[in-house]
Amino acid sequence: MKLSARSEYGLLALIDLASAFGARPMPTRQLAVNRAIPPAFLEQLLADLRRAGLVRAVRGARGGFVLARDPSTISALDIVEALEGPITPSVCSGETCTRESGCAAADVWSEVSGAVRDALASFTLDRLAEDQRRLDDLHQDSKLVAAIPSGTVTSHPRRALRPPHQGRTP
Repeated sequence: MKLSARSEYGLLALIDLASAFGARPMPTRQLAVNRAIPPAFLEQLLADLRRAGLVRAVRGARGGFVLARDPSTISALDIVEALEGPITPSVCSGETCTRESGCAAADVWSEVSGAVRDALASFTLDRLAEDQRRLDDLHQDSKLVAAIPSGTVTSHPRRALRPPHQGRTP
């Protein structure tokens, strides 16, 4: 079992597509810029995801990529397996193990790969897109707070109040 940048970048790109689900297609260039993914690499990933039936390409001037299914039906496991292949132990497999009679460690690796599969399957794109929206909102609010001049009293980042001048009468 080995996860690479393919899985990481593929998941990030599909989170962006899930966030835009139902809107117009997202151009590859925009996806690449949004997540700092090398464009040529992203094109390879999107081709694999299209072959797996997770995304659909839309041609034309306003073309790009869209999810092929509702984000609630696509899990992180679907994405990882489309890009990396099945989640199986890389040790103690029939191809790499030399013990014909079996090995007690095989149970360990089997349970670990099952736990990884279960964890990845528990994350759907709709959930991840919602989490991303929340994080983006928090980031936006923190940028607003950072833009408030120092010495400003605020109870809310969007409603800054200047403190009264000290030592002067109105």
